[in-house]
Amino acid sequence: MPIILAIESSCDDTSAAICIDGKICSNIIAGQAVHRNYGGVVPELASRAHQQHIIPTVQQAINNAKIRKNDVNAIAFTCGPGLLGSLLVGVCFAKSFALARKIPLIEVNHMQAHILAHFIDDQKPEFPFICLTVSGGHTQIVLVRSYFDLEIVGQTMDDAAGEAFDKTAKILGLPYPGGPLIDRYAQQGNPRAFQFPEPQIPHFDFSFSGLKTAILYFVRDQMKQDPNFVANHLADICASVQKRITSILINKLKLAAKHYGINRIAIAGGVSANSGLRSDLVEAAAVNGWTVFIPKFEYCTDNAAMIAITAHYKFLNQDFVGQDVVPLPRMKW
Repeated sequence: MPIILAIESSCDDTSAAICIDGKICSNIIAGQAVHRNYGGVVPELASRAHQQHIIPTVQQAINNAKIRKNDVNAIAFTCGPGLLGSLLVGVCFAKSFALARKIPLIEVNHMQAHILAHFIDDQKPEFPFICLTVSGGHTQIVLVRSYFDLEIVGQTMDDAAGEAFDKTAKILGLPYPGGPLIDRYAQQGNPRAFQFPEPQIPHFDFSFSGLKTAILYFVRDQMKQDPNFVANHLADICASVQKRITSILINKLKLAAKHYGINRIAIAGGVSANSGLRSDLVEAAAVNGWTVFIPKFEYCTDNAAMIAITAHYKFLNQDFVGQDVVPLPRMKW
């Protein structure tokens, strides 16, 4: 019955979780409000905040799971991808903890963990399935054949879907983090009020840089005619932008599902918490006969529970690393 302590520190959330025999018993997340003053994550400030948060966050995770530090059989950590300074804090803590307790180290790929978050709860997808992984830094379609056989079959050629949400929010003058605010205002607006272009990218790949530019020019031109345009049409703009971004994602999913003949479809990553994407996915499932898997909100954004469940399967395979492990900001599968 392995007891695993997991650490997630890839960006601006410090998280710790305890997994006991494949069951998540605690999942603590400490955010960083300091970045709101700068309109985005400042890497140096993020790494400093991780140093402040990691010990109390780990202690709370241990307390909530009702275990002791000496009960931990292995410690897992996010090795990448992510911000180098942030990753270093988690890696160094994990290495020190493992060395002091003489327990194994387990490195985890952050993006793989987002996908395997689907195995935390009881409704687990059967292999193979297709997963759309969308976040602030990544947009990928992944063919998942097993826990550790994952193939990226489509990805963004430039910007990620989450970045498109955040940059749109910035254009509209919304505070950071803007993605959730776009979603909130969109629920009050008309998604067909304004039309934005859909990039014509071949196969299963994505592009969002052109869409961001189109939104920027649209708002600029409208503001020249009416300085109050954004204030008067905020909900409709948000709804229209959100609809275009989600339609791009869903249309690519349809292509991939048809090509591979797979009707088990999952979504993962921070943008999978978006209500518009969830709604459109359910609607597409009804039309195309898909079985859809959508994680709980707490497992969509960066969290240590997804690191812990991935580490559980790696522990069963005795897939450990040594003390010479280093963080890999651009880590791939």
